[in-house]
Amino acid sequence: MDPKMYDRYRHKIKTPEELRDIIGPAPREQKVIMCHGVFDVVHPGHVRHLLYARSKADMLVASLTADIHIEKGKFRPHVPQNLRAVNLAAFDFVDYVVIDKNAKPIENLGIIQPDFFAKGYEYVADGMPAKTAEEAEVLARHGGEIVFTPGDIVYSSSELINTFPPSISNEKLLMLMEAEGITFDTLRETLLQMRGKRVHILGDTIVDSYTECAMIGGQTKTPTMSVLYQNKKDYVGGAGIVAEHVRAAGADVVFSTVLGDDEHKDFVLEELAAHGVETKAVFDKTRPTTNKNAVVVGNYRLLKIDTLDNSSISDAVVKELSDAVANTDCDAVIYSDFRHGIFNKRTIPTLVKAIPEDKLRVADSQVASRWGNICEFKGFDLITPNEREARFSLADQDSGVRPLASALYEEAECKLLIMKLGPRGVLASRSKVSEASDAIFTIDTFVKNLVDAVGAGDALLAYSTLSLLVNNNPVVSTILGSMAAACECEYDGNIPIGPEDVLAKINETERQAYYAE
Repeated sequence: MDPKMYDRYRHKIKTPEELRDIIGPAPREQKVIMCHGVFDVVHPGHVRHLLYARSKADMLVASLTADIHIEKGKFRPHVPQNLRAVNLAAFDFVDYVVIDKNAKPIENLGIIQPDFFAKGYEYVADGMPAKTAEEAEVLARHGGEIVFTPGDIVYSSSELINTFPPSISNEKLLMLMEAEGITFDTLRETLLQMRGKRVHILGDTIVDSYTECAMIGGQTKTPTMSVLYQNKKDYVGGAGIVAEHVRAAGADVVFSTVLGDDEHKDFVLEELAAHGVETKAVFDKTRPTTNKNAVVVGNYRLLKIDTLDNSSISDAVVKELSDAVANTDCDAVIYSDFRHGIFNKRTIPTLVKAIPEDKLRVADSQVASRWGNICEFKGFDLITPNEREARFSLADQDSGVRPLASALYEEAECKLLIMKLGPRGVLASRSKVSEASDAIFTIDTFVKNLVDAVGAGDALLAYSTLSLLVNNNPVVSTILGSMAAACECEYDGNIPIGPEDVLAKINETERQAYYAE
């Protein structure tokens, strides 16, 4: 799809004030009728409603609800407001389209002053609702009235979406990129400029072990499962794999962490050195190096055996780490918090205060099995929680993801929030920089062949941070981070993602977006 195709329709999309100046005040010779709705998926019921409305006036204005006010469904809307506006503008019987920034169309009815306001028959079938009565009152002030379309057919867009969500990943991506002035060359150039950046990472190291077994069976006398040991693989995980991702992207990395005095420590140091990571480890003989050993039978994780100590590090270790943060020359500092002793309510204030003011500050606090809170890292440039972590931080089980992200963005006082939604991709929140930009935007997943989703968030964290360092563009940062996460999902195990992996994903996405072979 060529983004320029939207240009032939975009001239129809107006602000309420622009439209008021175009059509003039009521009463007018050319009658204007206005429809309002979400129009997440335009279906036959919508088309009949719009066509009927157009038959009653000389000019049809389609008004749609802005993304921020859509509360139907946890992940709605599926189609972002700018793309929904273009969809409506593409109909030749629609003269103008307005994106309503308000929760209700009341204010725009007063500004535009349509002669008629078209409502579906269901809004009056059981008597006039209070909201419709309020709309009628506003219309009456300038001599307008409500027109109800026939009730012989009603289609539910929610049912259609729930049955088969629309597949418009490429359309959404192209619309967002065009609005932000971003091209696929921008993504490629940003990727190439990551080399030479210097990042200091502080966080909990985890050795992720996979003990592969074959099922033998159960015991006859006790409910004990019996498996046959076949193989064991160890990977550097936790903040360690974040360091490896950043290094693989071409940046120079200093990694500060706490390790025990055991064989896992030796494995970690050897692996990090092999990947070119400069490690400044504090060795604490009172605690083990964190190890999470999954017993895998076939493709199933039968059992997980953890060796760890989640108690807080000592004041002496806090001082050693904070001194390292304060005195290490770098462009960015990443705090990768897995709640295994380094980060907690006692240590976080000291560690955050140690970050020099001119450094990019990034944090990720995971609560897979612990009690981390991303809001403890206030005022950071980037935070990357998943949905569960966001809900935990705000004690919010019920809100849709958009209001959840908005609330967390405000509470954390961050510059960019990238909330991970698993197979649904990510939702990002930032400050609104212009009328054309959206404070909240979504990026669908780029995964084509899911192999192992573990570690995807670490790849996202690494590439989003480096992208911000290169050009400080939150949309580019979110796209490249999401692409790196997708690359990680297409590998088995925690494998550092290199720029060649992300470049291949950029090229693949560009070909698919423009229907190239």
